[in-house]
Amino acid sequence: MTIPTIHDSRRTLSTLSSAETIIEPPVAVPDIDKAHYDEGEPISGTVPPEMNTTSAKADGDENRHGSKQIITLPLSDPEHPNNWSSAKKNLVLLTGLMMAIHSTLGSSLPSNAVQYIAADFHVTSEIQLVLPISCFLIGYVLAPTVCGPLSEHFGRKPVMLITSIGITLSTMACALAPTWASLLVFRLLSGIFASGPIACIGGLFADINSVPRIRGRTMAGFISISTVGPALAPPLSGFVAENVTWRWVFGVGAIFAASTLPLVIILPETYAPVLLSKRAARLRKETGNQNIIAQSDLQKKTFQYVLNVVMFRPFRMLFGELIVATTCAYLALCYGIFYLYFDAYPTIFLGPNSVYKYSPGIAGLTFLPIGIGAVLALGIFLCWDSYLARAQKRNAPWSQKEEFRRLPLALIGAPMYALSILWLGWSAREGVFWLAPVASGITFGTGFVLIFAAFINYLSGMSHAPLSNH
Repeated sequence: MTIPTIHDSRRTLSTLSSAETIIEPPVAVPDIDKAHYDEGEPISGTVPPEMNTTSAKADGDENRHGSKQIITLPLSDPEHPNNWSSAKKNLVLLTGLMMAIHSTLGSSLPSNAVQYIAADFHVTSEIQLVLPISCFLIGYVLAPTVCGPLSEHFGRKPVMLITSIGITLSTMACALAPTWASLLVFRLLSGIFASGPIACIGGLFADINSVPRIRGRTMAGFISISTVGPALAPPLSGFVAENVTWRWVFGVGAIFAASTLPLVIILPETYAPVLLSKRAARLRKETGNQNIIAQSDLQKKTFQYVLNVVMFRPFRMLFGELIVATTCAYLALCYGIFYLYFDAYPTIFLGPNSVYKYSPGIAGLTFLPIGIGAVLALGIFLCWDSYLARAQKRNAPWSQKEEFRRLPLALIGAPMYALSILWLGWSAREGVFWLAPVASGITFGTGFVLIFAAFINYLSGMSHAPLSNH
């Protein structure tokens, strides 16, 4: 993905192919307040569609703006994230996937330990028992509207590092919470910090993969892993709480979160505009020429700009684009139902008052089929992706339309998801073998991942906005 060179406000952006940093002569700089970039910076250096053409610059046809010299980061540049070595890209992938697991694991961490937490803090209200997960989800849902835009402004690594440290500390604070109220506050903070990596990982993977097929497969893997995480937490919390103490449930979560910190520390920055800005700073230092700047440096860096432009971008997308609004509404419904399972399953399987009267650890194991279904969905996605590639190779007309490339997976996943809910509700009763309701989790997890993989890849293909904000 190429960082374009600005010529002037009346002309288009020319794409450069040199493998070296290119310093342009004094150029015209458009009024950034009036330019397209106030509506959202293009992803990793792509340009707005109305400016995405190549034109030659006529001599004397430029409106100079001082003596600023703008450098670019061509796609062929060895330092461009797309051209990193396999080892460096694998480090990025490993870090992203590990953070996806521990961020989502924390969301359902107290699910099968709630009865022990309630007994310790003398909480008897059934309504309050859902709060440890609900408080986490409040932060988890709202904070990406902040973390995503910040990662497009300051870079992926700072946001991921700060939030990773926050996850570790807030999860440890949950383990040491002296009161029920303080536990809920720390769970809210955990949700806020856990949303940071989730908001950045999509953009992180897109930064190092410009090929749509590779990026789509990577995103499908990310969605599958982020569904496995919540399914692993109930058996973990159940067995630890009943054999040690509920505080060690959060202790284990904090240890796992801390184990990913070294990966985040050595994680290289992947966002091309930030890399280019750092290169410009290095060149200014080496050459003494203070007029060398990156294209992203033309944007305002004031607090007012960050607040009014950068932070408001997700809301412009949500309320200004019908496809984004309707897709988000449907995905929010699916996501909410998914987390309702963490209250429904204990009613069915956990404790003497449930249908099947299992212990916390054994009841936690009933969530594992959801994770199995998520892995199966990844296999289905890869099979469809291969079929799509063959169709595109023979230039099948349907394969040229974005909705036909991505949404058929949702047409499979959505009925599976709905039928799984009906399956669980019909089979979870006395006299029915336990495997009947448990097995519904496989199709539930499969349908959930197929829905998200279809719509997220569809949005990334249809929208010019940054992927991390989806």
